[in-house]
Amino acid sequence: MSEEKPRKRRGAGRVTLNTVARQAEVSAITVSRYFNQPEQVSPERRERIAAVVAELGYVPNLVAGGLASARGKIVGMVIPNISGPIFANTIQGFSDTLSRHGYQLLLASSYFSAEQEESAVRAFLGWSPAALVLTSHFHSAATEKMIAEADIPVIETWDYQPEREPLQIGFSHIEVGVAAARYLHGKGYRRIAFVQNSAPGDFSALERRDGYLATLRELGLKPRVFAPDADRPPFEAGKQAMEALMNASPRPDAIIFANDNLAAGGLLAGQRAGIKIPEDCAVLGFGDYPFAEMLLPSLSTIKPPALEIGVLAAKRVLESLGVLAVENEVQRLNLLECRVIEREST
Repeated sequence: MSEEKPRKRRGAGRVTLNTVARQAEVSAITVSRYFNQPEQVSPERRERIAAVVAELGYVPNLVAGGLASARGKIVGMVIPNISGPIFANTIQGFSDTLSRHGYQLLLASSYFSAEQEESAVRAFLGWSPAALVLTSHFHSAATEKMIAEADIPVIETWDYQPEREPLQIGFSHIEVGVAAARYLHGKGYRRIAFVQNSAPGDFSALERRDGYLATLRELGLKPRVFAPDADRPPFEAGKQAMEALMNASPRPDAIIFANDNLAAGGLLAGQRAGIKIPEDCAVLGFGDYPFAEMLLPSLSTIKPPALEIGVLAAKRVLESLGVLAVENEVQRLNLLECRVIEREST
């Protein structure tokens, strides 16, 4: 088993408001107004300050000196979608584990937007949390700068890129795409298509697509990828994909959807069009949403370790803060597995 590389100390030489003021050639009061009353700062100065803030990865300290001890009890977490069922168990497992040790979760959603994630990270770090937890390794340059300079533990979930500096808790999305393609190939399907997410910023789904593409080429099969209209609601995007693919020639005999919402939309649209599932076309999703087994036919899907990710991320945070004893090397596994859940749609 390979040893985890030591983590460098974060936050050495943290950038201050005065540093930003000097580099932007304005007063410290002007920088303060930029964050608190931006309408009182001229557009030209706002542009200069914004450029320096992004370059230096500056985070305004929103916690007054007398409240600095508040850092000890709050952990910030940014996820792509609060309303989506796929992250619910991660949030619950993370929050429950933290609360048993007197810590509370501060939650924000990026809605798959690097800019919104950047804004949330800057706001969280300004309140001096005990730790910060993000989703995946896809961040803006400014977010990368902020987490590199942060003097707190930073963990990335729902991903596994062990070469990165933040600790990774999750799995390989590329391997999920490989597993999906190999599963359907093993069931005898040969015209296998992939449907991307309609959310443009879901780069993890694109990694699953890449795993699918590599596997089909390795198997000597012709890949086919369908991209729904950007920002189309998931059920409608799934319907759009099913209609387009089944009106093409040749028709696919199996479709991998980027998530279960898309797959459900596709499955229901196929039934309305008189397509028999799985006889005419098999359907495979990702996420194992609560409704998956209730559909008729029930939806085959790939189940991510959502709850385990949340619990393990919280444990790693608490270990980093000295609240929990560090697990021994045999137990300290951060790479988790996804499972194919076979149901009636395949």
